[in-house]
Amino acid sequence: MTLKIDVIKDKILSDNYFILRNITYDLVRNNGEVIRHKREVYDRGNGATILLYSPVKQTVVLVRQFRMATWVNGNPDGRLIETCAGLLDADEPEVCARKEAIEETGFVVGEVKKVFELYMSPGGVTELIHFYIGEYTDAQRTQAGGGVEDEDIEVLEIPFTQALAMVKTGEIQDGKTVILLQYLQTSGLMN
Repeated sequence: MTLKIDVIKDKILSDNYFILRNITYDLVRNNGEVIRHKREVYDRGNGATILLYSPVKQTVVLVRQFRMATWVNGNPDGRLIETCAGLLDADEPEVCARKEAIEETGFVVGEVKKVFELYMSPGGVTELIHFYIGEYTDAQRTQAGGGVEDEDIEVLEIPFTQALAMVKTGEIQDGKTVILLQYLQTSGLMN
């Protein structure tokens, strides 16, 4: 059965950096009953993320950066350890992943593999993230990384087993990073 949605109101609450919309709609349930919902939806665009890994060195490259939303929600210094990532803007997802890798980590990525696309917070955020993995070697590091002019990013090369342990201890709490580390663990690529 096709879900029926009737939009009653779609009001933009903020068009500052991203778009925050207030949407009222009627949802027709499978039994024909109509339920009215009112939701706020945050549209920040779609993104891409990439986990750089070295099967030779048994390491991964991650970044640490300040995230205001985590600070507001109780992260004492607001910094998270993450895979490099960014918004697509006008780029194709793979182009974005490669661009973010060089900007944030300094590595020019060779072959990449797209592993999936996921909504990370579908209850209120429109963003669809494209997930990639890519092997790296020391020779592919052409610059220091650290992000663009308004970013302060620390590049971390971490043993893969340590990164997995950091998920268990709570040192790594970023969803996209945990998902890609677990994907890499189950893929057999780091054996």
